Amino acid sequence: MRNSWVQSVRARAGAGLRGLAAGLAWIPRPVRRVLLWGVLALPAIVLAYTLVLLPLTPSVADIRKAKSELPAQLLSADGKLLAEYRWANREWVELDKISPHVVDALIATEDHRFYDHFGLDWKRTASSVVLTLRGDPQGGSTITQQLARNLFPDEIGRSRVFPQALTRKLKEAITALKIEASYSKDEILETYLNTVPFLYNAYGIEMAARTYFDKSADKLNVLESATLIGMLKGTAYYNPVLNPERARARRNTVLSQMVKRGKLDEKEFEALQKRPLRVNFERQTEVMGPAPHFAIQLRKQLIDWADSHGYSLYADGLVIRTTIDSRLQAIANQAVAHQGKQLQAVADAAWSRRDGWNAANELVQTLVRESAEYRAAVDKGEAPEDALKALLADDAFLQKLRTEKTRVQAGFLAQDPVNGHVLAWVGSRDFALDPFDHVQAARRQPGSTFKPFVYGAAFAKGASPEDTLMDTAVEIPLGGGRVWRPTDGRAPSEEPMTLADGLAFSKNTITAQVMQQVGPARVAEVARALGVRQSPLEEVPSLALGTSPVTLKEMVTAYCSIVNLGRYVEPVLITRIEDRDGKVLETFAESTPQEVFDPRAAQTLRNTMRGSVDRGTAAAIRTRYGIQADVAGKTGTTQDNTDGWFILMHARVVAGAWAGFNDGRVTLRSDAWGQGARSALPMVGEFMQQALRAKVVSAGDRFVDEFAEAPPQPSPPPADASLGSMREWIRGLFRTDPAPQPAPPPWPLGPAPQAPPGGGQHGLPPSTYDPGRPPPPAEERVGG
Repeated sequence: MRNSWVQSVRARAGAGLRGLAAGLAWIPRPVRRVLLWGVLALPAIVLAYTLVLLPLTPSVADIRKAKSELPAQLLSADGKLLAEYRWANREWVELDKISPHVVDALIATEDHRFYDHFGLDWKRTASSVVLTLRGDPQGGSTITQQLARNLFPDEIGRSRVFPQALTRKLKEAITALKIEASYSKDEILETYLNTVPFLYNAYGIEMAARTYFDKSADKLNVLESATLIGMLKGTAYYNPVLNPERARARRNTVLSQMVKRGKLDEKEFEALQKRPLRVNFERQTEVMGPAPHFAIQLRKQLIDWADSHGYSLYADGLVIRTTIDSRLQAIANQAVAHQGKQLQAVADAAWSRRDGWNAANELVQTLVRESAEYRAAVDKGEAPEDALKALLADDAFLQKLRTEKTRVQAGFLAQDPVNGHVLAWVGSRDFALDPFDHVQAARRQPGSTFKPFVYGAAFAKGASPEDTLMDTAVEIPLGGGRVWRPTDGRAPSEEPMTLADGLAFSKNTITAQVMQQVGPARVAEVARALGVRQSPLEEVPSLALGTSPVTLKEMVTAYCSIVNLGRYVEPVLITRIEDRDGKVLETFAESTPQEVFDPRAAQTLRNTMRGSVDRGTAAAIRTRYGIQADVAGKTGTTQDNTDGWFILMHARVVAGAWAGFNDGRVTLRSDAWGQGARSALPMVGEFMQQALRAKVVSAGDRFVDEFAEAPPQPSPPPADASLGSMREWIRGLFRTDPAPQPAPPPWPLGPAPQAPPGGGQHGLPPSTYDPGRPPPPAEERVGG
């Protein structure tokens, strides 16, 4: 019987070849021979090209790895999960946890011979080619081929232009064959349904079910399953949220395919196709964990590490152990949220006043002109004034703009000064609403939190906290007829004040005089040495009051150097990286302290900064928050109360906070609430209070003095005689001894001192102006 079948096949083949030869008989023999060789050579060429592409397609190992991928886990120092680094926002579910209606709808619509082929459906491919040539484009890819595209879009390619499209289809076919060799049919279905995209950053059937129907994948009914599977033909075109009629029609098409393939009863179909979509849409936000800004800051560094060591951050199950203390992070999150809510109420009330957010306000008009809506209107040809007028009359737009611009922001960072470990990192009040990081990315004027660098430079030059200066009006010539007149918001006392009190009460007049003695260049040098190393510092007298923008991270690191008595410790974020089995891949060495500043002067500065907490601008740390531990710190406020700062130093924790707005032109419109002692200090105060109460931070830790505090002694002049002896000059200012005095030392930075208003023996250098020029306006206040 077999021989007769073979003979029959041979006979039909021979007849076919004879018929083909007869059909081509009219073509000249040389041409006919070329055509026949071409027809025979074409499959050989395709086969050869396929063999060339074979090594350029994903390997079986890559395919298995794609199914078993595990995102890297970011863990706190105490082993709590902080974040996971995923390719996309998806949650993998096993096939038996997916509604069977989803599987039936998928196979009936996309690949009804799925269980019969080996990755390629030749009948469907041929049919799609014929239909496409007739002008009705059809997809011929099996579920396995679609999975190949989903898993390896870059390796397979996306081009639809010949000849690149041919290469793409061949790679897709080869990869599909490899997938069939690597997975069972159920594994292919499970992987496909967990990797396919469904818009709105929802990947996989589980996230799609939650996004469009607010339920898990195993709870989807027939209509919901058909709606989601229907989207696969074109997620945007058949989006049930924006295009419900198209989505409903496509859903019914899927239902009819289920009837055709025996997965749905005809009568049931007649009833179901009349029902509405009933979408319950809720966008699924990616869960970022308790320290999202910290995780984002680390991501690029970790990707670089993984790439250089042959790992994938998103697939190889790496475990990254960090320095974050989950308990302190939780306390910091709570403190920022609590104070942020209170400040937001202040801002809302301030901008709700009649003279606040309204169409007549010049700032509001400026913000409208800077909006995307205004630019879009002008780009469409609308006159600028008409566009402005229309938007100012649009209440909904103005409310939206106000909400965006007057949203209070904050940043918080806690660091161990001894080893540099970052303990808590809060980049904004809400990562989902404002992913911008106010710890490391935002540069803002630090105000009076910068003053310790001025006093530190003075102490390094031999000044003492007990030295005194006159609290009097200050005028510092800047050249070109300009004069800097720092003020404190109230008239000076015209009384002598110690440097210690000048720092504790954040006196601008005292600080400016100290800056005059040490010079802006030296202050900038001290700040850079201690930790302000990325932000540029403008070496001008007003630098003393914190006019050069810096980051919160730089300032906290610099204060850590003060606690360490002038030793800089690089901030540490990661301690080690492990593989998925717990094997240590790399341990990161502890930072080595570098002595960058005179230790004795740093000790004097640190101890002097206790005064701010004990009796000065930060006294609320003691009185309101009841913190009796050995701490020191400094408040800061910038001009017009734009930025509020506070940094607190403890022997094992330095905590700093900033409060303000993303747009520096927007303020709380309150002198009381705008001060750093009211806006930023409460975040640090609550944090330290709760950390001490929970005994995460020890109240018994005290600053260690490495040097005995010597009684004030006259200092010899430094080698640089042009600077003079600051201590002797200061003492000479207010000497009351009636005995004959030696000749005073030369004035360090200008003419001899003149008598202050109202009489007296000493005073500030006179103000100078270029002839014919009007006096410049006074510098706006920047202070504590």
